[in-house]
Order: sequence, then structure tokens, then C-alpha cells
Amino acid sequence: MSVNLSCSLSDRCLDSSQPSSQRQLAITVSATAEIGTGAPLNLCLVLDHSGSMGGRPLDTVKKAARDLVDQMVYSDRLSVIGFDHKATVVVENQNVDRTEAIKGKIQSLKASGGTCIDDGIKLGLQEMTKGKEGTISQAFVLTDGENEHGNNDRAFQFARLATEYNMTLHTLGFGDNWNQDVLEQIADAGGGTLTYIQSPEEAGEQFRRLLRRVQSVGLTNAHLVLQLAPNVRIAELKPIAQVAPDTIELPVQMEGDTVVVRLGDLMTDVERVVIVNLYISQTNAMPGSAPDAIEILAAQIRYDDPAQGEVNSMSAPVLVEATLTKDFKSQIDPQVQTQILALAKYRQTQLAEAKLQQGDRTGAATMLQSAAKTALQMGDQNAATVLQTNATRLQSGTELSEADRKKTRIASKTVLQPPSP
Repeated sequence: MSVNLSCSLSDRCLDSSQPSSQRQLAITVSATAEIGTGAPLNLCLVLDHSGSMGGRPLDTVKKAARDLVDQMVYSDRLSVIGFDHKATVVVENQNVDRTEAIKGKIQSLKASGGTCIDDGIKLGLQEMTKGKEGTISQAFVLTDGENEHGNNDRAFQFARLATEYNMTLHTLGFGDNWNQDVLEQIADAGGGTLTYIQSPEEAGEQFRRLLRRVQSVGLTNAHLVLQLAPNVRIAELKPIAQVAPDTIELPVQMEGDTVVVRLGDLMTDVERVVIVNLYISQTNAMPGSAPDAIEILAAQIRYDDPAQGEVNSMSAPVLVEATLTKDFKSQIDPQVQTQILALAKYRQTQLAEAKLQQGDRTGAATMLQSAAKTALQMGDQNAATVLQTNATRLQSGTELSEADRKKTRIASKTVLQPPSP
């Protein structure tokens, strides 16, 4: 396995008459696979079987989970945790070589009790740890309700702990009664993605989609390492965000004078795109270079390769520079501009949700309309439809349903894909 790393400025030209400039840098990262070099999957399913999951919801989730077993290989590992107001091990961490026995245990889940998400995550991490060596460790945490018997802060702490041990948590909200803020924060803290299963018949497809994603992971524990040139700095407020495959605000760490951002898993068929907001002072011409060459930064990826047992490997550095011009003419990179719009769509939708919580329906509708226009600009027609529809509902005096709010959140975080035929 190796790393693909490329960098593009929103505009490579800088106006020499200005003492400083602001630019956005799009950094695109993925893993490159070689035949036979991938590590086995170590998957943990953390499944809510509380009383509200009774009947068709739990039946479809169990079927989706059993189908996943058939899509895994013998060298993969699987564990299953069931939780209501307490958590239990349904399938101990093991190789997927006794599929019928595993599926039988999944089928034994019965609906009862309340909901304690954090207990489910805690036990899931314990089981995943047993098969962690030399594998890609991923957990799917599914729930249909609020964490009424648990503690959300505790769930967030377990999610952050997972990333420290090179494990990734994905959350799946089933139906319309789960808390989108809580599941999004768990997924963001755990380095994973948030999935919305609106109706039982969608469960199988969403499980398969998420399984395809984790099966494509080639490298783990990836960190973006930026060595800034003198007189280049990142923005103070929200300086770095991921915009693909979904949008997440990324926390920044400093190691000496080096900027470090944890990216987590690198997939072989899905690019991870990060936007960095930079302020550049035009006094740092590169020594020994043409007078108009401005050094910006050097970017590298630090990563682990589970298949090879390698940790803290470093990719070759990619140097980023700009051109200082006297007769400045803006040369916007259209692809970077689209990626910037993805971040704008997310932040506009966040503002809309905040205004709605404050009771400002007019302000929320206006921000949703702005987000819809932004989605159209970037070619995301499906998200634009969702956002504009909800803006129109607010303007007409109609309350947004829980389903509407969840669709809005998902539309803000990613480019919506049309449903499968």
C-alpha cells in the first residue's frame, strides 16, 4: 500500500501590491492498493434491540446483518454486540468461518428494554480489541432512539478512545426518533460516517454500502502533516475541514511548529479531500528561486499499514507554492471552488439549524435557501431539492418533521446519491 497525495490552491496567483492574501488549499488523499496487499476486516456490529425496535425494524436489521456475514471472507473477523439498557456480547470476536452459527446468534436477538448507546460502544471496543492485530478495525453502531439510559458525553469519550486505538466508529440512525446531533458527534469523534436509514426496507442497502466503504480501507491512522513556510499561517477559527467523502470540521494539533490533523482511514477507491484556510504574507520568496515564486508549505501523510505491520510511515513531501504577479488576474481553480462550496453548504445548513432552534423560522428558511443555491452551484441537485423543499415548508408555516431535519443534516454533509434501482 502507498499514498496518493495532491494539493491545489484556490488561486495560485498572488497580487504583489497586497501585503497579504487569503487562499484555500485543497488536499486530496487516498490509498493505492497492490494486488493481495490488503489487511483483513475486523468488524463489530453494535445493534440496538430495545423495545422500540420490535417487529419489522429489528427483523430487517437482523436480516441486513446476516447478509453482511455472507459478504465477508474467512480471514475477516466479526463480533456482534446487542444493547438495550445494557449491553451483551451476541457473537464473540472470531474469524468468519462458521457463518451459519454466527447468523443463528444474530437471529436470536429479541426486542426489549430501553437504550444505552455508550454501554454498547464500550463493549464493542472491548471485542474489537481482541482481533485488532493486523486488521482494519471498524464498528457499525445502529440505534433507533435517544440514549435515555446512557450518557452522551461518555459515548463521545469512547468514540475518541476508539481512534486512539486505531479503530473507527460509524453510526446508523434507524427511523426518525434518534438524535442526529448525538450520532453525528459519535461518528465525527470516531472518525467514521453518519448514515440515515429512514425505513426498514433501506437497511440492507445501507449496510451493504457501508460495508463496501470499510472493505476499501487500505491504510489507517493517517495524519496530515503540514510544515508551513515562514509568514504563512492557518486561520484561527475553523482552519481545516474535510469536505469529501463527507463534511467534518477537523481539530488541529501542533507538534512544535508543524500542523498535524488526524484523517483516520484512507480508502483505495474514495478520495478524502481536506480544505485548509491559509493567510499568506508576500515577503517569503523562495531562496534561490525566481523572484515571483512564493513557498507556501510542504504536505505529507503519516500512516499505518496493517497488512505490512508498519506504523508511522511517511509519504514523500508535496511542496506547494504560489506565483507573485504585478499585473494580478485571478485564476480560480474550478475544482477547488466546488470543494469550497461543499464546506459552505454544510456551514450554511448548520446556521439554519441553529436559527431554527432559536425559534427564528424566517432566518432558518433564508439560510436553507442559501444552502440550496450553494448545492446547485456545486452540481448537487439532490441536496438542493431537499434543502429548498424544507426552506419552502418553513416559509409556508409548516413545521419540519424529524425526517425532514435528518434529511437536511445528511444533505449538508455529503453529495447525495440517487437511490439504487
